[in-house]
Amino acid sequence: MSRNRSIRHRGRRQRIAGIEIDITSLLDILTIMLVFLLQSYNASGVIFSVPKEIKLPNSESINMNNSGVNVQATKSKIWVDEKEVLNLEKGDRRYLDQGNRRIIPLYSELVNKKQTYKLVEARSENAKPFSGIVNLILDKSLTYSEVKRIMYTCAEAGYRQYKFVVLGVEN
Repeated sequence: MSRNRSIRHRGRRQRIAGIEIDITSLLDILTIMLVFLLQSYNASGVIFSVPKEIKLPNSESINMNNSGVNVQATKSKIWVDEKEVLNLEKGDRRYLDQGNRRIIPLYSELVNKKQTYKLVEARSENAKPFSGIVNLILDKSLTYSEVKRIMYTCAEAGYRQYKFVVLGVEN
């Protein structure tokens, strides 16, 4: 009989009162996460990956860059949209033409990119037209003549609008 009584009354036992949670610390964590996400949010939608060899110069400008082909350069390497097109460390020595003004591998890659954009533009009615914009991500140790040579090569390939990518100084 005592067994029946314990089974019958088992649901009526005194329940443990709910634990009170202090939400102040949880709100602090959420606030910190919100501030972090807002700081790291990129409103322009343009994402650049900068190789570790490149040290960008500083700028106080607040204008954002547009999307276009990314040309990255150091003293010894050149990339186009993260694809290495020239590496002087590997022994690429005959890379200039037109009186040492145009970089042949860079020119070839940019012309291929331009043809690809034109082909996509012709086949798709929703495609954006070829803008001719090139984002130059250049190491700050490059000399003026090297920057001029890169810009000349871009212009010869049909990219006549230059956007220089630099590090912004935070206030």
